[in-house]
Amino acid sequence: MKKTYNQVYQFKITLKRVRPPIWRRIQVPETYTFWDLHVAIQDAMDWSDYHLHQFELVNPSTGIEMEIGIPEDEFESVFGRETLPGWKQKIAKWFSMENRLANYIYDFGDDWEHTVKLEKILPRENGVNYPICVGGKRACPPEDCGGVWGYEDLLEIIKNPNHEEHEEMMEWLGGEFDPEHFDVEDVSFDDPDKRRKFAFG
Repeated sequence: MKKTYNQVYQFKITLKRVRPPIWRRIQVPETYTFWDLHVAIQDAMDWSDYHLHQFELVNPSTGIEMEIGIPEDEFESVFGRETLPGWKQKIAKWFSMENRLANYIYDFGDDWEHTVKLEKILPRENGVNYPICVGGKRACPPEDCGGVWGYEDLLEIIKNPNHEEHEEMMEWLGGEFDPEHFDVEDVSFDDPDKRRKFAFG
């Protein structure tokens, strides 16, 4: 059963350390958990959700920065910090117009960091099926391309047809890749509950 809600949270998600900026603007129900928000970010950015993720943000009740994502006992002992399970944490308890920012990391190898900024809390519009993507710019980098620096190298290679790796790289990309392309109409959102069942059984 879908939860009823009256408000939606509008976030701008911007990939860090990439110029010109790659960003998306999404609106999600106020009832969302951090897992639900993670799935919406993955779908809006066009990541494939193959890798681990976590959010880092200040707990408004303590002022201490916390991590929310997928708890792993080994990671907790290594880093000495607890990761709260995203599916148990509601975004409305953490985000407010006074506490608007989070860091979202996807793929701890390539280390894609995103700024997640709450821009507005809006009344829900009748007839709109949330979540929705209402804006964005530029294509998401290809999965597993080596992070920010690997992506810069890739762009240099595909721009130069005479580069020795040009053909190989284009083949790896499936024959085409336009870093400037983004169309809000191409964005479709998965059911976060189904995604979680698929991920964890």
